[in-house]
Amino acid sequence: MFLGTYTPRMDEKGRLILPAKYRDELADGLVLTRGQERCVYVFSAAEFQNVHQQLRQAPLASRQARDYIRMFLSGASDETPDKQGRITIPPSLREYAGLDRDVAVIGAGDRAEIWDAASWEAYMEAKEAEFSSTDEIAVPGLL
Repeated sequence: MFLGTYTPRMDEKGRLILPAKYRDELADGLVLTRGQERCVYVFSAAEFQNVHQQLRQAPLASRQARDYIRMFLSGASDETPDKQGRITIPPSLREYAGLDRDVAVIGAGDRAEIWDAASWEAYMEAKEAEFSSTDEIAVPGLL
């Protein structure tokens, strides 16, 4: 499970060092793809297979499902961390998420997310009030 928030720096080649706590889970490979809210999703290779199986259950007749699958999979890139735990984020995904030197890598349970640091701060600030007022209807059984 991916937890926490980390602030590694991306180098000029688009590489960043994965948080140490994530490295074992991602050592055998990972998949980067477009995430919602203009971040980059990071899945272990095994979890990405699970996600892909779920996507395959979507009805082909649904335009919304087709559109989502196209956006999600066409941006995907499989990567293997190097010995230092670094990964390279492809230019298209860096551009999509507006990534520069300062990034935030957050844990989101079954995946990690890579955000532009300023965008992550703005997102957190905007969502704090909603988070504080979330009730059981939004997340059944949570509270």
